[in-house]
Amino acid sequence: MIIELPMGLGSVSAELLLIILPALAALIVFALVFGGDSTGKQTRRRIDRIRTSNMKTITPEEIVSIRRSDTDSEIAVLDSLIKRLTPRPEVLRLRLASAGYGSSLGRYLFICLIFGLVTFSGLQFFKLVPILVSVLVALFTAIMLPHLGLTFLIRRRRNRFIAHFPEAIDLMVRGLKSGLPITESIKAAGSEIPDPVGTELSRITDTVRLGESLEDALWDASKRLDIQEFNFFTVALAIQSETGGNLAETLSNLSDVLRRRRQLKLKIKALSSEAKASAYIIGSLPFIMALLIYLVNPDYISDLFTDDRGIFLVCLGFLSFGMGIGVMYKMVKFEI
Repeated sequence: MIIELPMGLGSVSAELLLIILPALAALIVFALVFGGDSTGKQTRRRIDRIRTSNMKTITPEEIVSIRRSDTDSEIAVLDSLIKRLTPRPEVLRLRLASAGYGSSLGRYLFICLIFGLVTFSGLQFFKLVPILVSVLVALFTAIMLPHLGLTFLIRRRRNRFIAHFPEAIDLMVRGLKSGLPITESIKAAGSEIPDPVGTELSRITDTVRLGESLEDALWDASKRLDIQEFNFFTVALAIQSETGGNLAETLSNLSDVLRRRRQLKLKIKALSSEAKASAYIIGSLPFIMALLIYLVNPDYISDLFTDDRGIFLVCLGFLSFGMGIGVMYKMVKFEI
């Protein structure tokens, strides 16, 4: 007996497959990266059973592990692939730490994969460009969009750190004047100042408690933050530990210098705002005029995108446009 299916139900269009297959691949990778292995789950269940049955004989120090994990994925195969195939993984880990996210490198690469798959599926679904161009655009999107997003998060966190750091130094100065050592003063400032300053200072004190010297902990934080204001603080403490002197007075002067430095930055930003506004207006004029011409007479501007000479002129125009933006950016950017 043969059952005939209605037309249209027995086949799936190629456009739909281009959406379904990348989505399934993303789900599989998501399950592999975030699911973990069964051995780890069984181990955690055994620990929970021991904890509930023999809670009186097990101390929290025996349950909680203080070892620093250096794995990028819970799956050993993916972890080895990430370490071998990722160029300079330590730089990506440092950028993630600078942004204030403790996510593993595997999760960041999974986000990159999602951006690439979504871009490739969208371009192929609407048939905008050939498949080779879609692959190149998807690869560019998978690399650049997460990178730009992470750069934005790092810059935002650094600005918040710079805004609250002088207040933390003032709290340290008060603690030193009251007789507290520098480590206790840093701890007190870390508990009072909000994130990200409080988080970083608390992390420094926790590192010192584990046996590392204060100077090494400060240099590790300087490498992670990459902020000049914190580098000044680290250098001041390092010099004072070698030469001696009044640390409270040194930090008080440093706090005053950091506040004046921030005020000068805001003043420069206000003075250069007119030039930035002019750059935004001038930079948007070519796109606005192209849109108006297209709305009035589409055939007049279509040669720029269909003829080889027009495409060459458009590429040349974008090149000149990018060079002009770069020059104006350098003109309004000042290093203090």
